[in-house]
Amino acid sequence: MVTPPPVAGRPVAGTPERTVAPRSILFIGGTGVISAAAAEHAVALGHRLTILNRGRSNRPVPDGAEVLHADVRHPASVRKVLGGREFDAVADFISYTPDQAQAGLELFRGRTGQYVFISSASAYQKPPTRLPILESTPLKNPSWQYSRDKIACEELLFRAYRDEDFPLTVVRPSHTYDRTKIAMVGGWTDIHRMRAGLPVMVHGDGTSLWTLTHSKDFAKAFVGLLGRPQAVGESYTITSDEYLPWNQIYRLFARAAGVAEPELVHVASETIAAHSPELGPNLLGDRSHSVVFDNTKIKSLVPEYTATIPFADGAREIVQWYDANPELQQVDQSYMDLSDTLTKWAVGGAP
Repeated sequence: MVTPPPVAGRPVAGTPERTVAPRSILFIGGTGVISAAAAEHAVALGHRLTILNRGRSNRPVPDGAEVLHADVRHPASVRKVLGGREFDAVADFISYTPDQAQAGLELFRGRTGQYVFISSASAYQKPPTRLPILESTPLKNPSWQYSRDKIACEELLFRAYRDEDFPLTVVRPSHTYDRTKIAMVGGWTDIHRMRAGLPVMVHGDGTSLWTLTHSKDFAKAFVGLLGRPQAVGESYTITSDEYLPWNQIYRLFARAAGVAEPELVHVASETIAAHSPELGPNLLGDRSHSVVFDNTKIKSLVPEYTATIPFADGAREIVQWYDANPELQQVDQSYMDLSDTLTKWAVGGAP
């Protein structure tokens, strides 16, 4: 079993002496919204980062990172490219089911001093019986299979930690975004509707609280826990401390899009779910509930962590990026039709 070294990488100004920085890190994935920002931050701090993926993403990897191509769903290909290499920390960003988590366990057992599984804050009890949500909040989500699968992955990996001392750390991010991800249910279609003067559907009454975390903020906390032996056997929530009602989130997007007064029409989440099986699980299993998270635990481990990017800035960044890349401004006609039907019904017209 590899154990994390006491200190490695170039020192970072202001970093507490108790920081344990791994000399070598492996990211499985590394080009998604969350992992790409973490990769940039890890390299910036002087870590030796290896990114393992299939090589199919258009998102660039940071200069200085080593890239290996293999399909983690085919373990033999991973073993071939890794050979006998070992790592101080391995972060798995792309396991979603127990079978995939089991494969990761078998691949990296004995190869790493820390195995970080990226779970989801949607796994926390829904509806929550108390706020704020803590790491000790029960894991239970009857409405969303994605969340139940993440819970099952955690249970499998924590069993390995208890039974065989597998060096597990679990991270539970909530809604994490970058400039490519529009937080509204309809994505770019909602921006299009705002600019066209069309009513925009908001789930519920728009007053439930939601947490949006910029991936660059997430990266600071995430990279900060890599290589810390006290993180093994633990789970951590990583989110912003900014909590916004959905009405305000939509209005921030409208302002960023140059729309002073968007027409927001409220539709019950259950009604949207009944008309859209695709949207229902995420709405009923996550977005329709107020979520306020307590980040005390991650801040006690990574005291330098503070989320500094307010969503007002994030919304502007997103809209500016899409305006600069018009080929990505995809209007979903099925969501247009759904919005037309349900907003008309909600304001008293025929369903």
